[in-house]
Amino acid sequence: MVQAYGSFLSRQGNTDDALKVFATFEEALPRHPLIVEAVNELKAGKKLPLMIDTPQAGAAEVLYGLGAALGRRGGEDLGLIYLQLSLYLAPSHPLALLSLGDLYEAMKKPELANKIYERVPLTSPLYRNAQIQLALNLDSLDRTDEAKASLEKLIAANPTDLESSMALGNVLRGRKQFAECADVYSKGVDTISKPEKSNWVIYYFRGICFERAKQWTKAEADLKKALELFPDQPHVLNYLGYSWIDQGVNLDEGMRMIKRAVEQRADDGYIVDSLGWAYYRLGNMDEAVKQLERAIELKPEDPTINDHLGDAYWRVGRVLEARFQWSHARDLKPESEDLAKIEAKLKSGLPDDTSSAAQAEDKKPGGG
Repeated sequence: MVQAYGSFLSRQGNTDDALKVFATFEEALPRHPLIVEAVNELKAGKKLPLMIDTPQAGAAEVLYGLGAALGRRGGEDLGLIYLQLSLYLAPSHPLALLSLGDLYEAMKKPELANKIYERVPLTSPLYRNAQIQLALNLDSLDRTDEAKASLEKLIAANPTDLESSMALGNVLRGRKQFAECADVYSKGVDTISKPEKSNWVIYYFRGICFERAKQWTKAEADLKKALELFPDQPHVLNYLGYSWIDQGVNLDEGMRMIKRAVEQRADDGYIVDSLGWAYYRLGNMDEAVKQLERAIELKPEDPTINDHLGDAYWRVGRVLEARFQWSHARDLKPESEDLAKIEAKLKSGLPDDTSSAAQAEDKKPGGG
């Protein structure tokens, strides 16, 4: 609707009003490729063309709108029909192609999604978005080398492309290549001349990579920067607050941050787990058990949360329940180093000394 209204104003000679319409949209959804293209055209002194210039294009637009709306509201089968009909009338309709690809992703069919993304025209402003999604799907299919090569090609073609850098960083972070992902995110940060609220994500993700790569000073600076851009962001509050408590520093502020995160995301099992584990680290076992039991209700299949609850049960003398939780955590396929620790606890329980940070080694906050 914004695109159509701005285009109409442009053709009426109201370029300034059109730019105001697009600027308002930019505040809500920054850097949308179609809006960026329209603004560039207007600033170059051009008038925007009609979005719909034939009855066939109009029908395709209506069918696209119906299909996209139905797909977002659980009507996948009907959404597929309308989107396919739209593409029958307008085979290169970029928004219809992206919506259909997104729908296939939601249906856990990344191969079909990628076939659709390959159809987005090279000349479309949405081509890059399609290529990013295609690469992320390749990674989900364990074709990570192909995904990385595709994203690196996009970045090489446009080194200022923040979205492509973010996508490559996310692939590397998901594959636990933390030093490498920090480098990629850093290249993305270098393209930001004036950080704004929406940039909190890249600082947060880079902070995670720095923390996992044992570079805490850099991680702390990034997490603080993310909060500066987006105060009270729950995932950042959770990560920074937990990290402080885990290190035994800024305990009051760290606990305040985690509690504030839980207030905003009371149904997020990972954040509730962080609160419970923070209480555990501070020696408040009764409250730790209470919060960790709540976290298990929210995320029953997470091995780390089950492991945490087992530790808390052990400390309050509920030994049988502790062994049950550890056994469950073991069966949920934790990472290899965590598995070794769980098996050791199943064999010998926990040591008496709870004061050191050894019990929390490698226990990371959720949301990363």
